[in-house]
Amino acid sequence: MDLSHLPDAPGVYLMRDASGAVLYVGKAKSLRKRVAQYFGERPADRRGKVPSLTALIRRIDYIASASEREALLTERQLIHKLQPFFNAMWKDSKTYPYIELTKEDFPRLQFTRRRLRGRGLYFGPYPKVEPLRKLLAYLWRIKFINLRRCRWDFSLAKPLEEKKIKACLYFHTGQCTAPCAGRISRENYQALAGRVADFLRGDFEKLRSGFTARMKDAAEELRFEEAGRYRDFLAAFDHMRERVLVGELEPDFLEKATVRTGAVTALKDALGLKRPPAHIEAFDTSSLFGRQAVGSSVCFVNGEKHAAHYRRYRIKFRNKEAGSDDFAMIEEIVGRRLAQLKKPGAGVPDLLLIDGGPGQLAAAMKALSAAKMKIPVISLAKRLEEIYSPLRAGPLLLDRGHPGLRLLQALRDEAHRFGITYHRKLRGRSELAE
Repeated sequence: MDLSHLPDAPGVYLMRDASGAVLYVGKAKSLRKRVAQYFGERPADRRGKVPSLTALIRRIDYIASASEREALLTERQLIHKLQPFFNAMWKDSKTYPYIELTKEDFPRLQFTRRRLRGRGLYFGPYPKVEPLRKLLAYLWRIKFINLRRCRWDFSLAKPLEEKKIKACLYFHTGQCTAPCAGRISRENYQALAGRVADFLRGDFEKLRSGFTARMKDAAEELRFEEAGRYRDFLAAFDHMRERVLVGELEPDFLEKATVRTGAVTALKDALGLKRPPAHIEAFDTSSLFGRQAVGSSVCFVNGEKHAAHYRRYRIKFRNKEAGSDDFAMIEEIVGRRLAQLKKPGAGVPDLLLIDGGPGQLAAAMKALSAAKMKIPVISLAKRLEEIYSPLRAGPLLLDRGHPGLRLLQALRDEAHRFGITYHRKLRGRSELAE
């Protein structure tokens, strides 16, 4: 089975039979590597469900995710919704746990599977809860988290009975700040709770750097068990930091998500690319007879807008009085964007899309050559929606309903909208100044 359309990125895969029914839903940190395991010479579950499942598979769809944690949550909800035959677990209505910081005079920290409005602050959900439990237990032990662990219900207006205080093990062993006994003021206790809330929101870089140093020291001194413990703590930090965009799935979520990723796959096949163009950036220019010349670049990831990578440019190239030089402007903005993409961690696109024909494409390729970067690049001409590629002698014409073409059109139109908005803004300022 051809799995080249699957990206090497986190997501959820859906295995379907000949009728289109979903047989199995799974998640993966790398979709391509995980699904390939089902069709290798030695599948992991040779004596179990894998042989029966693979014999029935006729199509594999996927839904891209921002992180492994988001993939876990999406998988969980889809299994509950679709009830696939080969998914043995997650068919019940249980949910992943959250961490709750209770809304009390003296808050507590606890795991819960229910979010109740007005009851406290909730963080999560966390599919991989065991590493998180170990991390929090350690932070309690070193008193970074120093909140009460008891379940007694008390407040400033309703103090805890003295006999319950005396019977508390945490009180006697000094493992608690003991707000019930007045050992800490409400203000100071709330400050401790605020520090815990900041930590759960992601303020843990200082702890992370400390754990990294301790892990290296332990490994160098051959204390591998201790080093492994700190490694697990660092993994828990990564799990807490991962992006989660999925809430409750909308009724048409599955159809929309597979249509978007299907468009990426269709574009890969149509253009003959080596890998799916999951990350595409599109470029356009705008000016009025060369004045207030601007450029724009927009980004789609897995068929969806990714506004964090949107850029707009005031053209530095001076156009002639008679009009604008579109080719020079394209070369400039593509070159400026490539300079940004060369920085560490920027994330290089799988495909560049230029608004225009062969001339604009040649200008973009000139910028790529100057930057010494190799990224697939195409252009889309408006009149007949011809696709020009340096790998083809002539233009490529796709059916107007082709999902890959519709994705390119959406990118081109978004780049034009983003650029023209900026151009009009500058033109308005210029007219006011006159």
